[in-house]
Parts: sequence; C-alpha cells; structure tokens
Amino acid sequence: VQLQESGPGLVKPSQTLALTCTVSGDSITTSYWSWVRQPPGKGLEWMGIIAIDGTTYFSPSLKSRCSISRDTSKNQFFLHVSSVTPEDTGVYYCARVSSRGGLEVHDYWGQGTPVTVSS
Repeated sequence: VQLQESGPGLVKPSQTLALTCTVSGDSITTSYWSWVRQPPGKGLEWMGIIAIDGTTYFSPSLKSRCSISRDTSKNQFFLHVSSVTPEDTGVYYCARVSSRGGLEVHDYWGQGTPVTVSS
C-alpha cells in the first residue's frame, strides 16, 4: 500500500488549503483513511477521517474548518482547511486506518507534504 500527498507548499492566511492523497495498493472504499499533521516542533495531530461509506469525522478543534472528500474513480481523497493561519503550518500526512487486535492503528503513511502559511 502506498500513499502520496500533494498540494501547494505555500498558502496565504485566510485562504483554503487543499491537499490530495493518492492511494495505490488498496481501495479507498474498503478502508478508513485519515489526515494527520505535525506543526514545527510539536507532536502529531489527528485531523479527521473518512470512512468506507464516505462518512467523515473530525477533531473537535478543527471540525469547523475542515472537510474531507474523495474521488473513488481516481482512488484519491482530499483535505480542505479553510481560513488558514500561520498555526496551520506543518507537515501534513495521509494514512490508512486498520484494526489490529481490537485497536485502530495507522499502518500505512504517506511521506508527508510540508505546508507553510505565510503572506
């Protein structure tokens, strides 16, 4: 399974960040998929997930600004973050969610794409 993030490396404040995750080796309709980010000098922050049926769930702190969608014909899913600020700067990852021993784990990750929010 391989995941590849893509999107603009630089976004201006107040604009919308749009990222794409392209998946190979698995279908996005048979697994759950997450977006995770890591601000500079901080830990990983889970942002949201898209389920097998396309239902989405988000971190409460980001719910008002985030959306996740997908294009099943291209086996891609997308992240949009509106009204970005410099605090949204970081490396953004997409990952697959799998159940292991009753726990949900992120077992496959993309390499990450850096995003800087700056004017």
